[in-house]
Amino acid sequence: MRLVFIHGPAASGKLTIARELAALTGLPLFHNHLVVDALLAVFPFGSEAFVDLRERMWLDVFRAAAAERRSLIFTFHPEASVAADFPERVVALVEAAGGRVDFVALACAPEAVEARIAAPSRQASGKLSSLALLRELQAQGAFAYPPLPPAAVEIDTGATPPAEAAAHICDTLGFRAG
Repeated sequence: MRLVFIHGPAASGKLTIARELAALTGLPLFHNHLVVDALLAVFPFGSEAFVDLRERMWLDVFRAAAAERRSLIFTFHPEASVAADFPERVVALVEAAGGRVDFVALACAPEAVEARIAAPSRQASGKLSSLALLRELQAQGAFAYPPLPPAAVEIDTGATPPAEAAAHICDTLGFRAG
Protein backbone atom coordinates (compact mmCIF):
# COMPACT_ATOMS: atom_id res chain seq x y z
CA MET A 1 0.00 0.00 0.00
CA ARG A 2 1.32 3.42 -0.94
CA LEU A 3 -0.01 6.74 0.26
CA VAL A 4 1.15 9.62 -1.93
CA PHE A 5 0.88 12.56 0.47
CA ILE A 6 0.96 15.78 -1.60
CA HIS A 7 1.32 18.93 0.47
CA GLY A 8 1.83 22.60 -0.20
CA PRO A 9 0.39 26.04 0.42
CA ALA A 10 -2.97 27.29 -0.80
CA ALA A 11 -3.11 27.67 -4.59
CA SER A 12 0.10 25.70 -5.13
CA GLY A 13 -1.66 23.23 -7.43
CA LYS A 14 -2.16 20.27 -5.10
CA LEU A 15 -5.52 19.18 -6.46
CA THR A 16 -4.64 19.91 -10.09
CA ILE A 17 -1.44 17.86 -9.88
CA ALA A 18 -3.14 15.13 -7.84
CA ARG A 19 -5.82 14.78 -10.53
CA GLU A 20 -3.13 14.49 -13.20
CA LEU A 21 -1.29 11.90 -11.09
CA ALA A 22 -4.49 9.93 -10.52
CA ALA A 23 -5.11 9.89 -14.28
CA LEU A 24 -1.56 8.62 -14.89
CA THR A 25 -1.50 5.97 -12.18
CA GLY A 26 -5.10 4.92 -11.76
CA LEU A 27 -4.79 5.57 -8.02
CA PRO A 28 -7.86 6.97 -6.25
CA LEU A 29 -7.67 10.59 -5.14
CA PHE A 30 -8.75 11.39 -1.59
CA HIS A 31 -8.27 15.14 -1.59
CA ASN A 32 -8.39 17.36 1.47
CA HIS A 33 -11.64 19.10 0.54
CA LEU A 34 -13.69 15.90 0.42
CA VAL A 35 -13.63 15.82 4.23
CA VAL A 36 -13.32 19.57 4.81
CA ASP A 37 -16.37 20.37 2.67
CA ALA A 38 -18.47 17.64 4.27
CA LEU A 39 -17.69 18.96 7.75
CA LEU A 40 -18.17 22.62 6.82
CA ALA A 41 -21.78 21.78 6.01
CA VAL A 42 -22.30 21.31 9.76
CA PHE A 43 -19.38 22.77 11.74
CA PRO A 44 -17.43 26.04 11.55
CA PHE A 45 -13.84 25.69 10.31
CA GLY A 46 -11.48 25.24 13.22
CA SER A 47 -14.18 24.39 15.76
CA GLU A 48 -13.38 21.56 18.16
CA ALA A 49 -15.82 19.19 16.44
CA PHE A 50 -14.54 20.12 12.98
CA VAL A 51 -10.88 19.55 13.91
CA ASP A 52 -11.57 16.28 15.72
CA LEU A 53 -13.80 14.81 13.03
CA ARG A 54 -11.55 15.93 10.16
CA GLU A 55 -8.56 14.14 11.62
CA ARG A 56 -10.53 11.02 12.54
CA MET A 57 -12.02 10.81 9.05
CA TRP A 58 -8.64 11.22 7.39
CA LEU A 59 -7.05 8.59 9.65
CA ASP A 60 -9.98 6.18 9.31
CA VAL A 61 -9.71 6.29 5.52
CA PHE A 62 -5.94 5.72 5.67
CA ARG A 63 -6.39 2.85 8.16
CA ALA A 64 -9.03 1.13 6.03
CA ALA A 65 -7.04 1.64 2.82
CA ALA A 66 -3.90 0.25 4.44
CA ALA A 67 -5.82 -2.76 5.77
CA GLU A 68 -7.07 -3.48 2.25
CA ARG A 69 -3.72 -2.62 0.65
CA ARG A 70 -5.35 0.15 -1.41
CA SER A 71 -2.89 2.77 -2.53
CA LEU A 72 -4.15 6.33 -2.83
CA ILE A 73 -3.27 9.98 -3.32
CA PHE A 74 -3.98 12.51 -0.57
CA THR A 75 -3.68 16.30 -0.69
CA PHE A 76 -2.89 18.34 2.41
CA HIS A 77 -2.51 22.02 3.18
CA PRO A 78 -0.42 22.35 6.35
CA GLU A 79 -2.13 24.82 8.65
CA ALA A 80 -2.39 25.59 12.35
CA SER A 81 -5.68 23.77 13.08
CA VAL A 82 -4.11 20.40 12.21
CA ALA A 83 -2.22 18.62 14.99
CA ALA A 84 1.52 19.13 14.59
CA ASP A 85 2.18 15.39 14.76
CA PHE A 86 -0.49 14.44 12.21
CA PRO A 87 1.97 13.55 9.39
CA GLU A 88 4.05 11.37 11.73
CA ARG A 89 0.92 9.56 12.95
CA VAL A 90 -0.12 8.95 9.34
CA VAL A 91 3.28 7.40 8.64
CA ALA A 92 3.08 5.22 11.77
CA LEU A 93 -0.42 4.03 10.90
CA VAL A 94 0.42 3.19 7.27
CA GLU A 95 3.77 1.57 8.07
CA ALA A 96 2.21 -0.54 10.86
CA ALA A 97 -0.03 -2.05 8.16
CA GLY A 98 2.97 -2.74 5.91
CA GLY A 99 2.48 0.31 3.71
CA ARG A 100 4.57 3.31 2.79
CA VAL A 101 3.97 7.07 2.72
CA ASP A 102 5.63 9.10 -0.04
CA PHE A 103 5.64 12.81 0.74
CA VAL A 104 5.50 15.18 -2.22
CA ALA A 105 6.24 18.83 -1.42
CA LEU A 106 4.86 21.52 -3.70
CA ALA A 107 6.33 24.99 -3.49
CA CYS A 108 5.18 28.10 -5.23
CA ALA A 109 6.42 31.68 -5.11
CA PRO A 110 4.10 33.97 -3.12
CA GLU A 111 3.48 36.07 -6.25
CA ALA A 112 2.24 32.99 -8.11
CA VAL A 113 -0.01 31.99 -5.19
CA GLU A 114 -1.47 35.49 -5.11
CA ALA A 115 -2.08 35.39 -8.86
CA ARG A 116 -3.87 32.03 -8.60
CA ILE A 117 -5.86 32.50 -5.38
CA ALA A 118 -8.92 34.11 -7.01
CA ALA A 119 -9.09 31.66 -9.92
CA PRO A 120 -12.67 30.77 -10.91
CA SER A 121 -11.90 27.06 -10.36
CA ARG A 122 -10.97 27.80 -6.72
CA GLN A 123 -14.14 29.83 -6.23
CA ALA A 124 -16.28 27.08 -7.78
CA SER A 125 -14.71 24.51 -5.44
CA GLY A 126 -15.37 26.57 -2.32
CA LYS A 127 -11.66 26.96 -1.64
CA LEU A 128 -9.91 29.97 -0.18
CA SER A 129 -10.20 32.43 -3.06
CA SER A 130 -9.82 35.86 -1.50
CA LEU A 131 -6.41 37.50 -1.62
CA ALA A 132 -7.37 39.75 1.29
CA LEU A 133 -8.39 36.75 3.41
CA LEU A 134 -5.23 34.85 2.43
CA ARG A 135 -3.10 37.79 3.58
CA GLU A 136 -5.11 38.14 6.79
CA LEU A 137 -4.72 34.45 7.60
CA GLN A 138 -0.99 34.60 6.86
CA ALA A 139 -0.62 37.59 9.19
CA GLN A 140 -2.50 35.71 11.93
CA GLY A 141 -0.17 32.70 11.61
CA ALA A 142 -2.94 30.41 10.40
CA PHE A 143 -0.55 28.59 8.08
CA ALA A 144 2.21 28.11 10.64
CA TYR A 145 3.07 24.42 10.73
CA PRO A 146 6.17 22.44 11.67
CA PRO A 147 8.24 20.98 8.85
CA LEU A 148 6.77 17.83 7.37
CA PRO A 149 8.82 14.63 6.97
CA PRO A 150 11.37 14.75 4.14
CA ALA A 151 9.80 14.73 0.70
CA ALA A 152 10.60 12.07 -1.87
CA VAL A 153 9.75 14.64 -4.53
CA GLU A 154 9.87 18.45 -4.42
CA ILE A 155 8.31 20.53 -7.18
CA ASP A 156 8.19 24.26 -7.87
CA THR A 157 4.71 24.56 -9.33
CA GLY A 158 5.40 28.06 -10.56
CA ALA A 159 7.97 26.64 -12.96
CA THR A 160 6.52 23.18 -13.67
CA PRO A 161 3.21 22.61 -15.48
CA PRO A 162 0.79 20.19 -13.73
CA ALA A 163 1.09 17.35 -16.27
CA GLU A 164 4.89 17.53 -16.14
CA ALA A 165 4.79 17.61 -12.33
CA ALA A 166 2.56 14.53 -12.22
CA ALA A 167 4.80 12.67 -14.66
CA HIS A 168 7.84 13.56 -12.53
CA ILE A 169 6.10 12.27 -9.38
CA CYS A 170 5.08 9.10 -11.19
CA ASP A 171 8.62 8.48 -12.43
CA THR A 172 10.37 9.36 -9.19
CA LEU A 173 8.08 7.18 -7.06
CA GLY A 174 8.30 4.29 -9.53
CA PHE A 175 4.64 4.18 -10.55
CA ARG A 176 3.80 2.88 -13.98
CA ALA A 177 1.54 5.14 -16.00
CA GLY A 178 -1.88 3.69 -16.75
